[in-house]
Amino acid sequence: MTLLQLMPDDAPETVLLRTTDTTVIAKTLAGHGVELRHWPVRGPVTPQDDSDEILERYCAEVDELSAREGFRLVDVARLHPSDDPAWAEQAAKARTTFLEEHRHAENEVRFFAHGRGCFYLHLDGQVLATVCEAGDLLSVPAGTRHWFDMGTRPDFTAIRFFEEEDGWVGDFTGDPLARSFPTLDALVGTPAPAAP
Repeated sequence: MTLLQLMPDDAPETVLLRTTDTTVIAKTLAGHGVELRHWPVRGPVTPQDDSDEILERYCAEVDELSAREGFRLVDVARLHPSDDPAWAEQAAKARTTFLEEHRHAENEVRFFAHGRGCFYLHLDGQVLATVCEAGDLLSVPAGTRHWFDMGTRPDFTAIRFFEEEDGWVGDFTGDPLARSFPTLDALVGTPAPAAP
């Protein structure tokens, strides 16, 4: 479920808007220079699918967007649940990194081919918690303060687009703001997994 929840940046318990209406979400985000579009979802994604196979499914869309926007690098970021203890450690480390507020020198563009994740956009005195799901393409302008939550048991596959070949480079703000806002699991009502 694509979801948008707006909260003042100094009052995370106050919900100014909460909607799953994609037209309202796209219009609200566009008012802040953020673009939300949709691509068709092509088949289920399994842990066995490799990145090249996923990119091939979306070849036409990826090529068109890359040519239009000048993207020089396209890759796939993914985490799928596993009972392997090493996976739990890897997932927790990745989640912790992206939960810190940061910004980028280029637009952050992501297409969700599978699963979901939440981008928290810190704009104009508000936090726009934007839960993306399979089929959602989100483009966040360069310099936008934000963080990302993949949940306590991450399950997503996202195609990432970069203007530079050095890939993901985050400029962390050091602001602890992100710790005050509801997590992805809280936003969508997913119970936290039981402790091992």
